[in-house]
Amino acid sequence: MNNLLIIGAGGHGKVIVEIATEMKKWNKISFLDDNYSSSDSQHNGYPILGKIDSYKEFQNDYKDLFIAIGENKLRCDFFYKFSNIGFNIPNIIHPSAIISNTVRSSSGIVIMANAVVNSSSIIEDASIINTSASIDHDCILHEGVHICPGVNLAGNVNVGRLSWLGIGSSVIEGINIGEEVTVGAGAVIIKNIPDKKIVVGNPAESTN
Repeated sequence: MNNLLIIGAGGHGKVIVEIATEMKKWNKISFLDDNYSSSDSQHNGYPILGKIDSYKEFQNDYKDLFIAIGENKLRCDFFYKFSNIGFNIPNIIHPSAIISNTVRSSSGIVIMANAVVNSSSIIEDASIINTSASIDHDCILHEGVHICPGVNLAGNVNVGRLSWLGIGSSVIEGINIGEEVTVGAGAVIIKNIPDKKIVVGNPAESTN
């Protein structure tokens, strides 16, 4: 069993370390975070070993690394940085998540408690499927997407890279959501959304 280094000791990191512990795949789990202050720093009971740039000191001891950063672009930037350095970036999947065996997934993904991902969906690098979200059949989540808690996607929904779907939002079947889109909490998406739009409401309309 390898050891796991988690980048980011914020609220998202708390959830990641608890899921990683439930998975029982790592002997030792530790954090790097730029708020590191002393050798006895801890987060949720796990050690913070140093600032993010100190990763070279720990590369021999920690072969696996996960990016626990909620902000989409920064998470992707770190994902590719550490992938290119040579770290293995695993998927972090809560044991209660239900995932079809026909789902295709890349690396650096987290799927949280009670989430459901149905048949033939595709999840690309560094995406987040948060607590109790549901992704129906044949959806595509491109890199760096964040599907917040309680989001429901019907079948054949395409979500562009770095888009953020807010808590409790819903998307009807066959919708295309562009890149870097922000969907407000509770919004109901019934038409395609172009790149870089912010949409809110029921039915959702653009604010920009």
